[in-house]
Amino acid sequence: MSSDCLFCRLVREGDHVRAGDGFVAIRDVNPKAETHLLILPERHVDTFREVGEFEADEAKRMLEFVADTAREVGLTDYRVLVNVGPGGGQTIFHLHWHLLGGRIAGMPE
Repeated sequence: MSSDCLFCRLVREGDHVRAGDGFVAIRDVNPKAETHLLILPERHVDTFREVGEFEADEAKRMLEFVADTAREVGLTDYRVLVNVGPGGGQTIFHLHWHLLGGRIAGMPE
């Protein structure tokens, strides 16, 4: 973990919606949907480009954590989004997945 990384601090000290198996889910402070959670690995990885640093089992567990979190918060239809690099909209360089459910801002109904 990086001491100066916002998401590393939230992994350690944040208000977790769900935690376990090396991952946490937190609410996005600037939600773009009725339900907008961020799924973070507990260990620091800068970006999705570095997901190859994960062991195959860890990557599988992260995807399972995303799906289980969606189910636990009552989502049956949802989007999972990852921004990669500044040009892709990534503003915090700690790998994270956006879990979006319900009405999504800017999307047609």
